[in-house]
Amino acid sequence: MSSQSIEVRLIASSGYPHDVAIAARGCAWLKHHGYHVGNPDVLARRYLRFGGTDAERLADLHAIGTGAQRELTLAVRGGYGLGRLLGKIDFARIADQARASGTPIVGHSDFTGFQLAYLAATGGVTFAGPMLLADFGAEPVDAFMWQHFEAILRDPAYTVTVEAPQALARLVAVDGTFWGGNLAMLCSLLGTPYMPKIDGGILFLEDINEPPYRIERMLLQLAQAGVLARQQALVLGDFSNYRTTDYDNGYDMDAVFDYVRAEVGIPVLTGLPFGHCPRKLTLPVGAQARLTAQADGFTLALSGYPTL
Repeated sequence: MSSQSIEVRLIASSGYPHDVAIAARGCAWLKHHGYHVGNPDVLARRYLRFGGTDAERLADLHAIGTGAQRELTLAVRGGYGLGRLLGKIDFARIADQARASGTPIVGHSDFTGFQLAYLAATGGVTFAGPMLLADFGAEPVDAFMWQHFEAILRDPAYTVTVEAPQALARLVAVDGTFWGGNLAMLCSLLGTPYMPKIDGGILFLEDINEPPYRIERMLLQLAQAGVLARQQALVLGDFSNYRTTDYDNGYDMDAVFDYVRAEVGIPVLTGLPFGHCPRKLTLPVGAQARLTAQADGFTLALSGYPTL
């Protein structure tokens, strides 16, 4: 436990907690480890399938950075709901507040919509990482997740090494903007002003509940929109909780990745521990990265993000 408690501001910008006991457990776990949730009242809000009315959820976002110095901003959960808010968010206001207070902003899944729009509008860096319900409310809380969450938020230059076999024709060593998140959310932003225009970047992606053909369709959409050709590398994380059928006839996620690798003309790496899975890294969206990769794995050297 930290000697001084860190304040946590919850953001309920998408779905509401499906189980209040899990939400309470997440708050208690954080408190035991030195993080005090200052606005647990947001956990009781429900409007349709959302964690509050549009106005309430928008107010959550506009309050980012208005609390204590280096207050941690943490998404409650994903689901659906940010798409309703994008046209109403004052990103410049949030960026000014967040930079002045030094608050790290953490979440993933539907929260990717905010993170990428924030990056597009202001260049502001957030973190794709754990959320209150799925991660801190889990039994048990994943030790790998917690180790890397704490480590990167307290280190302005952090290096991650992933040991996973790679299908590479050559060694890879590239530098660029590290960005991405949930694949479906990324595709939903194509053609909108909320999609970052990143050239020479390192793009990371994950998703859940999407069978292989849907993943391929979305990856091809990014390729056909010109997004992938502008990147130096594509790093794929966890694609979990999907099913194949007899009709797929051996067409699985590995087959998709092999096909995309052959089509896109940039290095495609797999095995990034990130996504809708307990064992996840915390990754800075919009920060700088140096990626080095070879047949047995890859290393990401990350810098240029807020810390606690």
